Parts: sequence; structure tokens; C-alpha cells
Amino acid sequence: MKAIVGEKLGMTQIFDDESRAIPVTIIKAGPVRVTQIKRQETDGYGAIQIAFKELASRKVNRATAGHFAKSGVPPARHVVEVRVDDPGAFVLGQEITVSDLFEVGQKADVTGISKGKGFAGTIKRHNFSGQGASHGAHKVHRAPGSIGACATPARVFKGKRLPGRMGGDTTTVLNLDVVQIDAERNLLMVRGAVPGPKGAVLVIREAVKSNA
Repeated sequence: MKAIVGEKLGMTQIFDDESRAIPVTIIKAGPVRVTQIKRQETDGYGAIQIAFKELASRKVNRATAGHFAKSGVPPARHVVEVRVDDPGAFVLGQEITVSDLFEVGQKADVTGISKGKGFAGTIKRHNFSGQGASHGAHKVHRAPGSIGACATPARVFKGKRLPGRMGGDTTTVLNLDVVQIDAERNLLMVRGAVPGPKGAVLVIREAVKSNA
């Protein structure tokens, strides 16, 4: 599995050869450093741990500083574990850049934490249509209405679409087209929107359900 950690910079648009506007999200992807290697014989599975965004050594505790020191990598703000088929292909301290993993035309899956919306009603949260606003209706226009429970079953079924906390969830957008890569500035441009606000930390993986 190819994966890299990045930071969302925002959205813009670019134009293709036929002057069509393409909405893209710009992600500062990497570089990341390998801080731990897990192997089948010692850990039961194959994976690597990658670190992104260097952090001042005074901001980490001794245990964390010792972990990074083993791999000869300065402390980092974000650490992500990625499953790989061949852990032996990596070495501690190895630097991985976006151009090492992705190329234009490839598809990618982007995972991040969606924007938090706070407590929301059913119209905003579940796209309910609301109730009629005339003919004697009182102030119930945005109320969810009946939820269908009566003496039987005498409870509300789990998963019922009701008001509640909205957003702030780990979300993955699948099969985004890689439109451009700027290897010098470690920038990755993907077509469409990705989860989270500007500055959000994202994990970009090769697409797992792509038919391309």
C-alpha cells in the first residue's frame, strides 16, 4: 500500500489543454520519514510507521524522543502506520516524497477529519424536507415529526435519523484523480474536495477500489 501524510492548503482551479476549468484541492504531501518497521516474524504483520511535519525537540517527552532517536529522525508532529507487503524494502530514516508514490493520472483515496458542524437538526444533518409552513401550522416547520414508536416496540430503534452532533468524523473520499504533482514543493493536486478545513492533516493512499 502506497501512502503519504499531507496538509490541506485549500482549493483552486486549473485549466486543461481544452481550456476546461478543473476544481482541485492542493495538498502539501510529505516528505515523510520512516520511523519504525514492523515485520511478520516479530509483529505478526508488515507495516511501516511514517512521520510528518518536524517538531521542536523541547515539545516531546523523553519516551517519544527516544522512539524517534532510534531511527535517527527528528521528532515529528504526526505519525501514521501504513500496511505494506514488503517491509524489507524500507530502511529506518528513509525519506519518502510524493513523487516517489504518485503520478499524474493515478487515482487516490484521501482520509481526513470532516469539518465539525456542532449540534444540528434533521434538515441540515439528514436532508429532511421540513413540514408545511401554512394553513395553521405552528412553529414546527423544521421539526422532525413523528418517529414512529408506539406501545410496540415502546422504544426508538438504534440508528434512527434524529438531531445530533454533525461532522468531526473520520471520512474517506475515494477515487480522486491526481491532476498535477509539484515535486520541488511537495505539492499534490487532486480533482475535487477532500475532508477537513485548511490546515487539516490528511492521509493520501493509492486507490483500493479503482477500476482504472
